[in-house]
Amino acid sequence: MPNFPAATQRARVRVPLRFHDGYSVDAELVTFHGLADGQEHVAVVLGDPEDEVPLVRLHSECLTGDVFGSARCDCGPQLREAVERIADRGGVLLYLRQEGRGIGLYNKLDAYALQDQGLDTYEANAALGLPEDARDYTAAAQMLTALGITSLNLLSNNPDKAEQLRTLGIDVHDRVPTGVFTTPHNVRYLRAKVLQTQHTLALGELADVTGLAELNAG
Repeated sequence: MPNFPAATQRARVRVPLRFHDGYSVDAELVTFHGLADGQEHVAVVLGDPEDEVPLVRLHSECLTGDVFGSARCDCGPQLREAVERIADRGGVLLYLRQEGRGIGLYNKLDAYALQDQGLDTYEANAALGLPEDARDYTAAAQMLTALGITSLNLLSNNPDKAEQLRTLGIDVHDRVPTGVFTTPHNVRYLRAKVLQTQHTLALGELADVTGLAELNAG
């Protein structure tokens, strides 16, 4: 049984999505009443589920990556990939207002400045007196339950997302990795996620651009 207060659906609206590369798909956006953190998270319902276990992604908002196309992270490409993969199989993308792993936009940009001085993404948060990852997925579990989803396949490289959902009573059948979206500007960030928080990214693929990243930094 879920061990959190129930949330309810507030409204549903059809929205055609269009991406910069020409990909388009129709989605249904769902808003909610009663979310534990009081944030305006949105569920993006895509496609028709092929079976009883939908594909779900918990995507944390990233203004710099999702909107401005920043190459310092992989958030924008992950969002684009997730929408198409979920639409093909049927499922939901939860767009969660958790900028900077929950520390907020201004703090994230402060952390970027420290990363420019040589700290990795987690060390920079610590230097600011902030947690490495401040995200709590109780609201995500509430949203899923309000949508009638208590069993899913999770599209994510992050084991903490699956562990938190399971603790909250959501049955995560499988954790499906995303693609690896490397640039010379984000390779150190991705390597830190692998080495410090056990994200399922292939270090060999990251090594392919490490040399170029070091050359650019020199």
